Amino acid sequence: MSVELPLPFGWYAVADSKDVESGDVQAIEYFEEKMVLFRTESGEAKVLDAYCPHLGAHLGVGGKVVGEHIACPFHAWELDGTGEVKRIPYGRTMPKRTTQGPCIRSYPTLERNGFIWAWFHPRSIEPTFDVPEIKEFSDPDWTEPDNYEWEFNSRIQETGENAVDIAHFVYVHNAMDMPKAEIALDGTHRITKMISMGPAIDDDGNMDFGKTDEMHLVTESWGPGMTCQVFERAYKTVMIGTVLPISRTRVKLRFSFVKPRDLSELFTVYTDGLIAEIVRQVQHDIPIWENKIYREDPILCDGDGPINKYRQWFQQFYDIGEDATPVRLVK
Repeated sequence: MSVELPLPFGWYAVADSKDVESGDVQAIEYFEEKMVLFRTESGEAKVLDAYCPHLGAHLGVGGKVVGEHIACPFHAWELDGTGEVKRIPYGRTMPKRTTQGPCIRSYPTLERNGFIWAWFHPRSIEPTFDVPEIKEFSDPDWTEPDNYEWEFNSRIQETGENAVDIAHFVYVHNAMDMPKAEIALDGTHRITKMISMGPAIDDDGNMDFGKTDEMHLVTESWGPGMTCQVFERAYKTVMIGTVLPISRTRVKLRFSFVKPRDLSELFTVYTDGLIAEIVRQVQHDIPIWENKIYREDPILCDGDGPINKYRQWFQQFYDIGEDATPVRLVK
């Protein structure tokens, strides 16, 4: 049997900040919902459910920003970022329903690390944790992000599980040996420290294939939608990984890499090679993700890594409230 997993709640990067200018309106579709993303004239990014509460027009298709509001393309009703109707240009009085609070769903938003983040919870519960700032992504001594994006069929939980699935690094990605991994959990925050071996490199970038040296990878996650990975040897690379559920079984994955601007020419070659290898490895993972099932109670061995520990941590992001979608077995 496989398991149908619900959508986990958390912060999700719905757009790059640079791709949404003041006055922009975009139709987006995530969390199995059609939504509208817009940036007000003052620069605030907002996300609402797509359909106008009046006669149901899609606000993201032809809608316009008017000051701090979005105007419906059908009858120009104006809504603010909370989903409240604020102006009906031809109406003499406001309908009673529009004076009683939001008329459509809004999603809390914030901007950090170059992304617009929207908070999703199936019962619209307010955010219970934050999105941390990754200092390298705003440091002028580090490069602009080098971005990669994929869309494929998978469950969001399984994309993160890869980071603790030690054995697959050897048999899928051809790693030299089985990495060592330690996982620490602190509420919605998770840290995985991994050590693997590679050819020794000195401070000048000279590589000695006759010797091996430790390669350190630290992966931190804050909820299901954001991961930061720091790759460190004689040189350092930082990546933010964001995963975004389009539906329960389809996701959008983004990797954004930055590196120090003052790298030597040789270390730049090494860093670019590392990034290319990480991107190449995703191409190995996608066919497996797209064609596997989720085993709720897998048979694991002692070399698999802390998979069950990761799964126990992830369970906290599945809402178990009265109106939540339950986890159910699928034959």
